[in-house]
Amino acid sequence: MRPLTDEELRGLLEKLMKFIGKNAEALLKNVKRADLLSVGTCFAKITHSKKIHLQITCLDYLAQHTLHKVWLKPNAEMGFLYGNHVTKAGLGRITDAAPQYAGVVVYNMQDAPLGFGVLAKPTEACKDLDPTANVVLHQADVGEYLRLEDTMF
Repeated sequence: MRPLTDEELRGLLEKLMKFIGKNAEALLKNVKRADLLSVGTCFAKITHSKKIHLQITCLDYLAQHTLHKVWLKPNAEMGFLYGNHVTKAGLGRITDAAPQYAGVVVYNMQDAPLGFGVLAKPTEACKDLDPTANVVLHQADVGEYLRLEDTMF
C-alpha cells in the first residue's frame, strides 16, 4: 500500500471525526510513531474521485470511540444486516442530542456492534416521525463480510 497524501489524510480524519469526534486524536496517539509499522486494519477505500468510504473492517475501532449510538429491535436486525436503512419502527434506543447527519454505530439490544451509518434526522425529531421513515442511513454492516467477501480485500 502507498502512503496517504495530505489531502487524503485530511479527508480520512474528517470522516473519522464525524463518528468519533475528538476521540480520533486519542485513537491516533495510542501508539508511538517509532513503534508503528502498520495498523493492520483497512479503515477506508479512496475512490478515483478522492471520495473516502469507510469499510466495515474499522467497526471495532469506531465502536470503542463512538459519540452516538443506535440500538435496533430484534426484528430490525436482519434488515440492517442485509444492507437496508433503519426505520423508526426498528429503532430500539438512541443516544440523546445526536444531530442530523451525525455518524452512529448501530448495535443490537445485547450491545454487539452490527455496523454504522448516518442519522437522517436528529434525536429530537425521531419521536414525531412516521414508523416507516428512515432514521439511520446504512453505510456498512457485518453482513458485508459474507456478501462482499470476494471483493472486500
